[in-house]
Amino acid sequence: MFNFDRKTIYIILAILVVMNLAQYLTNTQALLGLVLTLPGVIMAISFHEFAHAFVADRLGDDTPKNEGRLNLNPLSHLDPIGFTLLLFAGFGWGRPVNINPARFTRKHSMETGEAIVAFAGPLMNFILAILSTAIYFVLYRFAASFMLSQTGGIIALMLQGIIITNIGLGVFNLIPLPPLDGSKVLLCFLPQKAKSWFIQNEQLFYLVFIVIWISGIASQVVAPAITAMYQGLVGIFARIFGFTIL
Repeated sequence: MFNFDRKTIYIILAILVVMNLAQYLTNTQALLGLVLTLPGVIMAISFHEFAHAFVADRLGDDTPKNEGRLNLNPLSHLDPIGFTLLLFAGFGWGRPVNINPARFTRKHSMETGEAIVAFAGPLMNFILAILSTAIYFVLYRFAASFMLSQTGGIIALMLQGIIITNIGLGVFNLIPLPPLDGSKVLLCFLPQKAKSWFIQNEQLFYLVFIVIWISGIASQVVAPAITAMYQGLVGIFARIFGFTIL
């Protein structure tokens, strides 16, 4: 079994941040884009973690409520390192919501309950992406002159950031490797032997996760999925609102 030093992992991740930070220090346009991305990042993480807490509470576990996680206050959900990485490295996380599956009502097994709670976070991100895309096109349909103004252009960029960030966080968290939500969803569908093997080798999968992240493999897998979902959403709403050219 592997025994990872958390400080070592954080040092590796800090290197990733520094490598990506350089472009913002030398490129004013990139820095402006980063600032406009902030609302989307804060919203995506806060709603993602709230969704975990809300669904766990609805399933009968009052742990998130007792720990003050049943709210949309960003300060309750942002993890400094995960937030910084999401801004500068493209991938990150919020402060994990603690749950106690033993407190779930017996309508579902504990494993099923954990999977439902885990999936709630990415699902919330996808819902936010859909709603933000709808708002984007509503504004262009009914307030076109405003959206073509400087202020409207800033709002448009912020909405695009919200859409892309939420799609990205949702897709990324569905990768079936710990500590991501996708691993808990996957466990619910694995046969018992495979499930036991997966749990016993959890730290090995942590290592795999770190390797594919640092190597850029994760980006190569996730980026096309994000692009496809973004283009799909925009295409659907463009047709709904009668836009032929985006």
